Amino acid sequence: MRKASAATVALIVAIALYFTLSWGVDGLRALASPNYGLDDVWRSQLVFDAGRLLHLTPIGLIKLAAFFAAMKVAVAGICGLHIVDRLRSFAGGQADPQVLEGALIIVVMFGFLSVVPAVWSTNPSIVREYAIQILLACLGLALCIAERNLASQIVLPAEDDETSSAATGSALHP
Repeated sequence: MRKASAATVALIVAIALYFTLSWGVDGLRALASPNYGLDDVWRSQLVFDAGRLLHLTPIGLIKLAAFFAAMKVAVAGICGLHIVDRLRSFAGGQADPQVLEGALIIVVMFGFLSVVPAVWSTNPSIVREYAIQILLACLGLALCIAERNLASQIVLPAEDDETSSAATGSALHP
């Protein structure tokens, strides 16, 4: 089996660290606020738009905001666990990138859902923030998939030149 390059592993760990810190802080900040982050009007546009679409009551909006905050903390925790798993793999284990892939898919979906209200409200700083998160999550997904594909490939031992030329030479020239 082939191993991923050190640069690939470093980028995956850096992306996981970014989401551990950014989503962890954002989720904990929202969970610690009395109204679960609804005081930040620009970042909670997804909650308000989903509440309008689903005809949620004010209590329903608060529950939805709490769900999104808990989801961010959970994704940050998964990314943090992946970092720990990577550190453990340096000691001889094998890191499983599929767990991180699931978390990054959630980041991409949440980012796409959140960028639409930000575009409608013409807030370029929020659009830029979510666009960067979407791009980083897509890069992390691509690197995890490439790493998984590299790990699944079986490297065949190289044949000797004499054996391969003799086999092909005998078939071509009787």
